Amino acid sequence: MSVLGKFRLDGKTALVTGAASGLGAAIALALAEAGAAVACHGNRRPADETAQRVRQAGGTAHSFSADLSLSDGPDRLFAEVSAAMGAPDILVNNAGTIHRAAAEDHDLEAWNRVLQVNLTSAFRLAQLAGRAMLERRHGKIINIASLMSFQGGIRIAAYVAAKGGIAQVTKALANEWAGRNVQVNAIAPGYFRTENTRALQEDPTRNQQILARIPAGRWGEPQDISGAAVFLASPASDYVTGTVLVVDGGWLAR
Repeated sequence: MSVLGKFRLDGKTALVTGAASGLGAAIALALAEAGAAVACHGNRRPADETAQRVRQAGGTAHSFSADLSLSDGPDRLFAEVSAAMGAPDILVNNAGTIHRAAAEDHDLEAWNRVLQVNLTSAFRLAQLAGRAMLERRHGKIINIASLMSFQGGIRIAAYVAAKGGIAQVTKALANEWAGRNVQVNAIAPGYFRTENTRALQEDPTRNQQILARIPAGRWGEPQDISGAAVFLASPASDYVTGTVLVVDGGWLAR
């Protein structure tokens, strides 16, 4: 297989959670362009627009919805995707939420919701998809981590706890499953223009502070994550596992 051929995903099925917009939509579109059939998940409504964009580009996609803040959400989603498209060869745990509050005032219900969506549902989907991958002896799991997997952040204690957990779960699963040809990795995006960062983008002081620290001098755009996702989903990364690939414009290098 040629080097470029190793980045192809023909014949593979991918499930991308949180694919209705932002990073999830960009990842779904990139995987489809590389040849994968894509299950596009939306949390409260199907990711119809993303699936339609894939089909308009000549790819194969179906849209699904499941509320991952509910304990049975991951099981329902996996069952529906498997029935419609087969158990996925590639899982991208991208769905996420955030709650901003001072730590001393952080609502515990909000804490539990953030942990459920960002960490527990990701582990459960990895568990469900991983079982099928282990039986086939091939599979790729990509968890979306964060700069907050490495840093403490401000006023986002639950989010930081979840993203720190995602980095560690990635390593734990990689250790257990590498010998059976299932690679588990994570991508840690830096500051990207998404709905989760809207409050920061619209705060003139924080926006300027963030831009001043990014060596690239700009916010990341959703398509900036596409190459990393295709790499980690493809045979090109068959000897890469347990890593957290940072895509941040140089933020952590400062």
